Amino acid sequence: MQSVTLPGGDVEYQFIPGARDKPVLVFLHEGLGCVAQWRDFPAQVAQACGLPALVYSRIGYGGSSPCALPRPITYMHDEAEHGLPDLLRALNIDDYILIGHSDGASIALIHAGSSRPGLRGLAVMAPHSFAEDISIRSIAAANIAYRKGDLRARLMKYHGTNVDCAFHGWCDSWLNPDFRQWNIEHYLDAIDKPLLAIQGEADEYGTLAQIDCIMARVQGAQKLILPECGHSPQRDKPAETLAALQAFVAGLV
Repeated sequence: MQSVTLPGGDVEYQFIPGARDKPVLVFLHEGLGCVAQWRDFPAQVAQACGLPALVYSRIGYGGSSPCALPRPITYMHDEAEHGLPDLLRALNIDDYILIGHSDGASIALIHAGSSRPGLRGLAVMAPHSFAEDISIRSIAAANIAYRKGDLRARLMKYHGTNVDCAFHGWCDSWLNPDFRQWNIEHYLDAIDKPLLAIQGEADEYGTLAQIDCIMARVQGAQKLILPECGHSPQRDKPAETLAALQAFVAGLV
């Protein structure tokens, strides 16, 4: 694993080599994710697409620097508009495709809606554009599992000393009553890049209204709804998700 020092701290990353002079696939992890949580999925996508890939842990996750708690409700905006651009500049990446999951998908949407000339397109899995009751309920259940169950122990093997940063930075922000008004739909209106939205029918953190919103607001957006699939298409339906990403990326390069 490599690391780079950014204004917000040290960021761990993995770079998967691929064809030269081609766009880089940039993977944005979920609210409790990190490089290791992706497992070998980014490498599979990179190999299928014949492209290099960048996988990184945001500040407060995995082996990156810890974050200050509590995180602001704007933490996804902050990453999309500052953390991610800082990383791309530091690694001299100016031609890229975003692949985001959950919080990472929302970060991708904000980033794409902020006029990024080097961005070719984005694929978002289980995205959130607004807060829903189902999300709040599931996160409240995760909070109980963290405090009273074994969730903290299970996450520690990925986040180590950052485990409380990772969990509380995500959970406490979403459970803040003010988060009910969180909404990034206006960013969707500004997206002018190709977009693929993927969601499972049994997603426990969001309804298909999230996909409907994207399809209504982003011209030319594509969608894939996966039956018998929960919040993580890359784990629940890896073959279908990989095939969809490969086909989508092929149209961008």
